[in-house]
Amino acid sequence: MVNIDELKFDANGLIPAAVTDAISGKLLTLAYMNRESLALTLAEGRTVFWSRSRRELWRKGETSGNVQRVVSITADCERNSLEVSVIKDGPACHTGADSCFNDAVYESDTLSAFSVDGLYDMLSDRRANPKEGSYTSYLFDKGLDKILKKIGEESTEVIIAAKSADRAETIYELADLYYHALVLMLEAGITPDDVRRELASRHVVDKKVKQEKMTGDTE
Repeated sequence: MVNIDELKFDANGLIPAAVTDAISGKLLTLAYMNRESLALTLAEGRTVFWSRSRRELWRKGETSGNVQRVVSITADCERNSLEVSVIKDGPACHTGADSCFNDAVYESDTLSAFSVDGLYDMLSDRRANPKEGSYTSYLFDKGLDKILKKIGEESTEVIIAAKSADRAETIYELADLYYHALVLMLEAGITPDDVRRELASRHVVDKKVKQEKMTGDTE
């Protein structure tokens, strides 16, 4: 997070804040903060801006319910602008769009912006800094048994979707299972690199050795 006293506010006491999606990296909106709204954002863990048109504090989602939960706030090298990384509870734009910017610009960039490590880090932060109303925080609070129960439920949903030959639903349920598997990994102290090393160790096994093992298994 940032130190307010180190920031450079403009002549009107404002600083621009580029709000981005913590999972995809997508730019959601550009708003402004003053010292008070930034202090409230840090204290409440949700975005609070200064409305230049209404000249008043503006808590994102106060009326719409589309709250933005803050993951991190970073100042640029000159300390005169901010990036606010959030987990959003709904559309970022007042029009109902996911972003205030042209979605088409980001269609090809979303996959490259997303990373398993980034999601893992976000979940790790949520575990270390629980947030009220967060489903991830709820899972960690309930502990291993609840997480394992969800793994079982999501595995069943994947099987049902795949058996129904519903590709879109299978992808959706696999994503849910993927997310819950990462939660389990954090709870068990397992990192993505641990899984990568295991997969790599299987990949480099000599083909002849693999064949001998397969033959032995069938005897």
